[in-house]
Amino acid sequence: MKFISLLSTVWLVLASLAIAEPSDREEAIAFKKVAKLQQQYQKNIHKIIKQRTTGCTNKKLLRRQECLPPRQLHLNNTFIRIPGARSRYDDFVGVQVLQTHFVHNDGLFLPFHRQSIALYEKALRGECGYADWSLSYKRYPQGQPSLTGPLCITLPGGGALNFPPATGGGCVYSGPFTPDKFKIYLGPTGLTPKGPLDGLGYNPRCLSRDSSLQYSLYARPTNASGLIDGSEDLAAFNKALDTSPKGLHGAGYFMMGLVAMDVFTCSNDPAFWLHHAQVDRMWAIWQGQDLEGRMRQVWGTQTQGNVPPSANVTLETQINFGVVSAPKTVGEVVSTVDGDLC
Repeated sequence: MKFISLLSTVWLVLASLAIAEPSDREEAIAFKKVAKLQQQYQKNIHKIIKQRTTGCTNKKLLRRQECLPPRQLHLNNTFIRIPGARSRYDDFVGVQVLQTHFVHNDGLFLPFHRQSIALYEKALRGECGYADWSLSYKRYPQGQPSLTGPLCITLPGGGALNFPPATGGGCVYSGPFTPDKFKIYLGPTGLTPKGPLDGLGYNPRCLSRDSSLQYSLYARPTNASGLIDGSEDLAAFNKALDTSPKGLHGAGYFMMGLVAMDVFTCSNDPAFWLHHAQVDRMWAIWQGQDLEGRMRQVWGTQTQGNVPPSANVTLETQINFGVVSAPKTVGEVVSTVDGDLC
């Protein structure tokens, strides 16, 4: 599967423009550097598959694009585990809630989210009829530039983070995610007050957005190029990306507002998929600089911060996707051009 597309590239562009003009020389150089590293990734990947006549070949590679959430068609009998679910989209959000303690700040973070994006795309094509579901970033829904005072959010496993006020805002008021067209039903879980049943109950409300210029400082091209160039192994890559609010993963959420800031239900915001496509793009480019040495690297344990203590992740470790899909092993999702990810 090809992770180099508008879906991921636009995220990086918009994040950089939030705090730096296009004339900013340092960011412009870093942006070009990431593009160059991406080209190396593509070159190395094509070396692997150019001789293939079966399986994942050049002709079979999927090209990712931007996307809308699935239409409200059906549920997968999820009411026992996710009683607040009202759409197929909520299946994906509910799985994120239930798996959060096992797929953040640990060795399953990157594999889980890579496969989740693929499953979401599969649902768009196969279940929701989006044969042509691209959406120009110029039409991407804009919220008002809803955090008007300091905020404290709880973290999985304990602890909390304090945030300065952002620019203020509210419900998305234009595009396909306005309250008359799109509602979120699950959560909050990591924010106070929590939604019913710890966020798994029915709690309809609008999608809100906010803009934090503070956290956009940590989601620039220089941060991306530094992450790729400065990580010698997967442990260093994960720790820089996912263990700090100032890492690319955390900053990408915290610059968007309250809905995205809830680590349990952040996928309520459709921008989740755009953001994680960018996160996965960074991983794919990092892998692509040394495919032989990096493609099958694993790191960490199977619980967030190893709390409670858990086994080390291996290529045989199983990843749970709940009502969305059958489990996969880590080894089945580490390559972007093999198996279901072709």
